[in-house]
Amino acid sequence: MSRINKNVVLALLTLTSSAFLLFQLYYYKHYLSAKNAAGLSKSKGSRIGFDSIQWRAVKKFIMLTSNQNVPVFLIDPLILELINKNFEQVKNTSYGSTSECKFFCVPRDFTAFALQYHLRKNEEGWIQVAENMGFQCIKIESKDPRLDGIDSLSGTEIPLHYICKLATHAIHLIVFHERSGNYLWHGHLRLKEHIDRKFVPFRKLRFGRYPGAFDRPELQQVTVDGLEVLIPKDPMYFVEEIPHSRFIECRYKEARAFFQQYLDDNTVEAMAFRKSAKELLQLAAKTLNKLGIPFWLSSGTCLGWYRQCNIIPYSKDVDLGIFIQDYKSDIILAFQDAGLPLKHKFGKVEDSLELSFQGKDDVKLDIFFFYEETDHMWNGGTQAKTGKKFKYLFPKFTLCWTEFVDMKVHVPCETLEYIEANYVFCKLSISDPSWVEALS
Repeated sequence: MSRINKNVVLALLTLTSSAFLLFQLYYYKHYLSAKNAAGLSKSKGSRIGFDSIQWRAVKKFIMLTSNQNVPVFLIDPLILELINKNFEQVKNTSYGSTSECKFFCVPRDFTAFALQYHLRKNEEGWIQVAENMGFQCIKIESKDPRLDGIDSLSGTEIPLHYICKLATHAIHLIVFHERSGNYLWHGHLRLKEHIDRKFVPFRKLRFGRYPGAFDRPELQQVTVDGLEVLIPKDPMYFVEEIPHSRFIECRYKEARAFFQQYLDDNTVEAMAFRKSAKELLQLAAKTLNKLGIPFWLSSGTCLGWYRQCNIIPYSKDVDLGIFIQDYKSDIILAFQDAGLPLKHKFGKVEDSLELSFQGKDDVKLDIFFFYEETDHMWNGGTQAKTGKKFKYLFPKFTLCWTEFVDMKVHVPCETLEYIEANYVFCKLSISDPSWVEALS
């Protein structure tokens, strides 16, 4: 009997010990570990979100480009917008002090960086290193459009885009080329036949649907999610450029064909006029940019760009277009302060406004203001001698960047339709105060 009692007691003790041990384990797991984690979070910083594929892909890419001296900066609009909203926090974050991934861990398919091609040192070696690190990369090339007018160089290809994929996330590296107008340009992303269309969801790319032009951004280094990256110093200015960045080239081949049929005027007078017109356009652009007024090449200046990639020497003036909603009351004073006195003012702000300023060497600057209706646009014209008014009708158009006489300027994207409306379609005579409208 005593032996049975001893066994029972032993069993009870064992059971009690096991129960106590299980209680200790449970208490440690659910209470102490949570408390300790909170303490660690306060003292050393926890690492929340840093296991995401987005962050790991960006980290590897930044390590790669830093080690290989590939000059890149962040241009992803989603990330830049987030950085801008938390700019003070980002500026005050030091390397290694981040406890939570707030930017690069945001769900998305791509992260966009720009490569400053003119600053590159290691042209292709970095791609092999990237593949050794686990990336799958493709390269998009095309002919350099700047060389289209030069027979011996027109076939030269340049890199435009790189896409490097790590697992389910891809880095889109847009190659920015320096242009003579002191701005940055990237090309159209056109997939060649050998490229797998399912490599990444190409339709979700924010860059490459068309060529783009951007002002050269000033860069600054910041720490984002524990990673040191270069970003534009004014992130939102760059982001706001993106939807308006579409670029169209001058038609170099057609211009060359035009001059084969019609010899270019290279007389002293023509060369002098082109020089004066270029200087006047530069001064006008500087003045309007200071005012924050967007403009585009219009009338004969636009025709010269489209037909011969140059200023028409017998046009005798420079023509610009401005939307009337961008008009500012101090525009006349600004041009006068720039050394361009007002020569003519026709119409009113609400009624076919047109301004004309006198430049050097008898070269005139004409500014036409455009008004928008439901299904068309128009600008007014007035005969100086008779005061007779005209109304020029245009199909609706949008603006694209281009390069003209070493400047980044706007032209209507629908250039041919614009020129045809200006020179081929009807010019409507109108009488005050009732205007008669008719569409051709």
